[in-house]
Order: sequence, then structure tokens, then C-alpha cells
Amino acid sequence: MRRWLAALGAVVLVLTGLAVAGNHFEMDERRIRLTGPQGQLDAVLTLPRQRSGPVPVVVFVHGDGPVEATNDGLYRPQFEALAKAGVASVSWSKPGVGGSEGDWLTQDQAERAREVTQVVGQLRQRSELNPDEVGLWGASQGGWVVPQVAADDPRISFVVLLSPAINWLRQGEFNLRATAADLDAALKERERINAVLERNGDYDDYLAADPDGEPMSRARWGFVLKNFRSDATCALHDLAARGTPVLLVLAGHDQNVDAHETERIYRSILGPQQLQVRWFAGAAHSLARTDVEQSQVRGLLTAVFRPRRLMAPGFLDALAEYAATRTADRKSHETENGQTPASSAPQDAACARDPLTTGNR
Repeated sequence: MRRWLAALGAVVLVLTGLAVAGNHFEMDERRIRLTGPQGQLDAVLTLPRQRSGPVPVVVFVHGDGPVEATNDGLYRPQFEALAKAGVASVSWSKPGVGGSEGDWLTQDQAERAREVTQVVGQLRQRSELNPDEVGLWGASQGGWVVPQVAADDPRISFVVLLSPAINWLRQGEFNLRATAADLDAALKERERINAVLERNGDYDDYLAADPDGEPMSRARWGFVLKNFRSDATCALHDLAARGTPVLLVLAGHDQNVDAHETERIYRSILGPQQLQVRWFAGAAHSLARTDVEQSQVRGLLTAVFRPRRLMAPGFLDALAEYAATRTADRKSHETENGQTPASSAPQDAACARDPLTTGNR
């Protein structure tokens, strides 16, 4: 018995050591507080360990859901890859998540854009960060937020977008067709729910439409009602006028977003001088490896022992290289021209709206 217990203890020690080693990231991570429209935001700032002055920074803008600043640790491999390339990262828990005040379910995409803009202004006051080397990273739903923020701010150096959708309703139908077990029944339910949305029905109207399965909460219905008209097209026209460089990252096994539609529309609006597109064939919507995302056990073990292998092969290198290259290009441009480029190009006439109304376009 003692030998068995000793052997078990040795195994536990080895596994613990592997877990600690796997989650030891080469970066300087700090908890900071930021201020958003709804109050204080609990945030994480990660910096390169070796730095001699202010460094570039990438601002992370989450997708849907109650996301914590590090996405429960899943962002840390990206933070580390950027830090090794000499680039800082900032991410915060959504309002009402963790130590952040407010409620993310009360936000539309325009309000989220205002939040990001407010945070960027605060980051430019921090001595560790270069105020003219700020990039934006947006995942999924962040694709309705980041393009407008970048279009409205000529000092944004670059944009990285992971699996962004174009249109809320089309995205929902694509996901339904990709995942529904009984497609006919699911499409009929969708038609009933969309009819309620179109007439701005309240929560009781939604319940009266007889949703299948467990109905969404009252707060979630309010969120959907605020956002179901979201469409990125006009913001992309604004971004094209600005000329900010964009890296579009797409997953070969995306069941949430029609990645081919996204690529087609981004290419049609943003020219080849502005846009780079990278596909990762073995990736799911989150850019995690499909085999990891499809197996809870494998996903948990990978997250604990080898978190850098959660993401599709090559993605971390591509992210870090793009961020480092874009900031270097901007420095070169400023040296040659004596100033940061800015655009005063007008919006596309069909998309002219008040600024930061992405969620209502």
C-alpha cells in the first residue's frame, strides 16, 4: 500500500510540474483597472519582459458571452506570442463579469464600440505603452465593434479580426444550418422568432412564439433585440476610407460564421493593399484546433498541460508577426513623412450615419 501511495504521489508531482511548466508564460502580466461607460473594468495588461521604453499594444475585444479578461486563460498563449514579439496586450472582463461593473447584456454593438474607444484613450496615457502604436484585435462579435472604432480613430495602427461575421441574421441562419439536428423544425422556429424581433416584441411576445427547448432569459432576449440588426458592411466602408491595415483570420471548420461570405465581403470592400487574409484549415470558429474543441477531455488536458497547442498550428506565429510588422511599418512611414497618416475621406454615401451606430445599421 505504501509503495502504491508513493507511486501515486510521484505521478501527481510529475503532473503538477508539467501543468505548472506548461502554464508558465514568458511575459509580465499585471492586473489593472480601467473605466468604461458603465463603470470600472477589471483588466489584464501583459508586457514584454525585455523592454527599454513604451511598447506597442494590442487591445482585445471579445466575442459573445460573459467573457473574462483572459478568457479563462485561453488568451494567454496569444498574449505571450505578442510579448515575445515586443508587443503588449490589454484585455478586460466584460461589464458584469468578474470584477467589472455593469452588465454586458444591456449593450448594443455601438455601446461596445464606445467602451473600446474610451479604454484606448486611457491606454494612451500609460507610460508603458506607445500611444501611436495601438492595434485592435476582435473575435467573432468583435467584428461588429472593431472596424468602426478603427475607422473613427486615425491613430489605430492595425486591426486583427478572427472569424468575424458580417450580418447578425445571416450568421444565425448559417449556424442553424450547420448544427441543427432537425433543420425544418429549427427553420420554422427561427421564422417565428424573427417575426417577433422585427416588430420589436417584448419577452412575453417571444415566449408566446413557442421557442423550442429551454427559452433564452429575459436579459438575453433584450440583448438580441438590441443587436439583431447588426451588420458590419458600413463600418467596413468607413475602415476602407481610413486605410488602416487589416489581418482577417478565418477558420476552415467554422460552424458559427460563414467564413467564405466574410472573406468575399472583406475583399470586395478593403483593397489588397489594406487587407491580408489567413486561413487555418484545421481550426474551429475560435481558432482552436478542431480536435481540441470537439473533445472536452482533450481540450481540458491540452489547456492544463500544453495550452499553446490549443490554437491552430501557425496561428500564434502569424498573429505575432503581423503585429510586429505593422508597428514597424508605421514607424518607418512616420520617419519618412514626419507624421502619422490620417484620412479625412468621406463615408460611403449609402452608409452615412452618426458615428458609432454599428449595431443599428
